[in-house]
Amino acid sequence: MSDPETKPEQDSTLAPPQQPNFTGNYSIWPPKQRTRDAVKNRLIETLSTPSVLTKRYGTMSADEASAAAIQIEDEAFSVANASSSTSNDNVTILEVYSKEISKRMIETVKAKSRLADDGNTSVGTPSSAADAVAVLSLD
Repeated sequence: MSDPETKPEQDSTLAPPQQPNFTGNYSIWPPKQRTRDAVKNRLIETLSTPSVLTKRYGTMSADEASAAAIQIEDEAFSVANASSSTSNDNVTILEVYSKEISKRMIETVKAKSRLADDGNTSVGTPSSAADAVAVLSLD
């Protein structure tokens, strides 16, 4: 009988464990709907709760923020998607999307703040980024 304390010798000719294959199809553009929804939810949170941005320009109601977030994300997606026809670099396209969201968010809160400062009691979300810029250029 063999000694239970003795371990059998390991065969040194065994192949090393295989590494996972990461060469599958992975694309960051266009984002999945789940990602786009997460962006919208984050925009709503940023626009409707205290933050550096809302401390300076004021918070929006949840309904205003929701409408603005949907519009901001949709417009940013359209701009980025249009840029995808001129660029095959998904990282660059994603960067356009991100910058457009930031730009449009700031335009929206500035326009809302400007309308509130002018005494407009029915402050709403600009119908487009162009409207936000038009409000800002009234100075």
